[in-house]
Amino acid sequence: MAKTSLILFSQLLFHYMLLSFVVFTHSATESALVTQIPGFSGTFPSNHYSGYVTIDESHGKSLFYYFVESEGNPSKDPVVLWLNGGPGCSSFDGFVYEHGPFNFEAAKTKGGLPTLHLNPYSWSKVSNIIYLDSPAGVGLSYSKNLTDYITGDTKTALDSHTFLLKWFELYPEFLSNPFFIAGESYAGVYVPTLAYEVVKGIDAGTKPILNLKGYLVGNGVTDNVFDGNALVPFAHGMGLISDELYEEVTNNCKGNFYNLNSETCDSKLAKVDKDIEDLNIYNILEPCYHDTEMRQNTDINIRLPSSFQQLGETDRPLPVRTRMFGRAWPFRAPVREGRVPTWPELLNSNSVPCTDDEVATAWLNDAAVRKAIHADEVSIAGSWEICTDRIDFSHDAGSMIKFHRNLTLRGYRALIFSGDHDMCVPYTGSEAWTRSLGYKIIDEWRPWTSNGQVAGYIQGYENNLTFLTVKGSGHTVPEYKPREALDFYSLFLAGKKI
Repeated sequence: MAKTSLILFSQLLFHYMLLSFVVFTHSATESALVTQIPGFSGTFPSNHYSGYVTIDESHGKSLFYYFVESEGNPSKDPVVLWLNGGPGCSSFDGFVYEHGPFNFEAAKTKGGLPTLHLNPYSWSKVSNIIYLDSPAGVGLSYSKNLTDYITGDTKTALDSHTFLLKWFELYPEFLSNPFFIAGESYAGVYVPTLAYEVVKGIDAGTKPILNLKGYLVGNGVTDNVFDGNALVPFAHGMGLISDELYEEVTNNCKGNFYNLNSETCDSKLAKVDKDIEDLNIYNILEPCYHDTEMRQNTDINIRLPSSFQQLGETDRPLPVRTRMFGRAWPFRAPVREGRVPTWPELLNSNSVPCTDDEVATAWLNDAAVRKAIHADEVSIAGSWEICTDRIDFSHDAGSMIKFHRNLTLRGYRALIFSGDHDMCVPYTGSEAWTRSLGYKIIDEWRPWTSNGQVAGYIQGYENNLTFLTVKGSGHTVPEYKPREALDFYSLFLAGKKI
């Protein structure tokens, strides 16, 4: 009898200790649980958490995240970190306008809040997903030490890695899940540089050990030569410039369209600019939205301040004729080493061309919304902007090709996808640099389908590298083609053939 009692007591003690452990592991995130959001009256299909992770206590440097648990099997489904680009653009761009759990319907009355509906194509259908505002100074992330707003590729990757290590300490139950890093536009730099830092941490045995499996990059900047030379062939292939002009610009520029080398070349490229200047840079099929501020700044011949200009062989300042900032560093002024100027420095405007961000701006600057998602007040964290000029950012990581080669040769899976009607980061550049790696083709160029229709084209290479186009899509694929995006995303995460 005494032995039976001892066994029962031991079992009760074990269950009590187990319960205590479960409470402890979740206690750190109880305060991060989002229980309701202004504008949404339904029931969340999965748990949502949000708040700050302080990555530098001495500076008060805090990065904001919004975490959506999978609507499928959160304990087993992959964890995906999502990053928008810019640099300087908030990942709430992806949350509000692309693949977040809600679709946002604009307020019917002036000054009102948008109405939220469940998004049937949310990426949380098949994955746990973290939306991170990075670096500090972007979106809802901030630092009490303003020197932290002077940053660049390398520092951003280090800070985001620190965030991940601390985040997984807060959510240790997700450590065993497959982990992926994803992003678009200038996140074509953020994603591979961060993945590289994560891999270095794994090699060094840095705890906690992250279960990195791969990464995804959509319409991502990569390399100044490949991306810089992508626009002219894209414009010709899309019928935006004539055969005659294409031949003239090719002959006069000798195939080098990004680093101007002669006045004749310059004049021919100016004709290209003239032909395409009124198109929506992010999707040539769509109309271009202009707010009042942007209508007053329509000159295509933007010139960089002298401190940002790249000098040619004759040491004369080179003009940057483009409106392609906003969600991505522009081309034909491709990603070069050095400081990346902001919109206000180029256009005397805080607006992003052809982008209507009014819904997200109204929602994320509302005091009740901020309280609900545990974001600090405007007086502390600043106003939310889709793309900020608060940071002073330098591109200091060079070409991303070396990062992609390193990661894929080590076995990490990579999906490089492109909306084929994006003129900001044309698919022609992404197709060219993926081919330049010299990997053997193991899945020859072919159509892939969604909902019974051809949704784009795909080419698979050895070393787990895949290039994919999305037919008729612009710069932000999940925004323009949500069903198709969820389809290829789901298949890639599951390791299945697209």
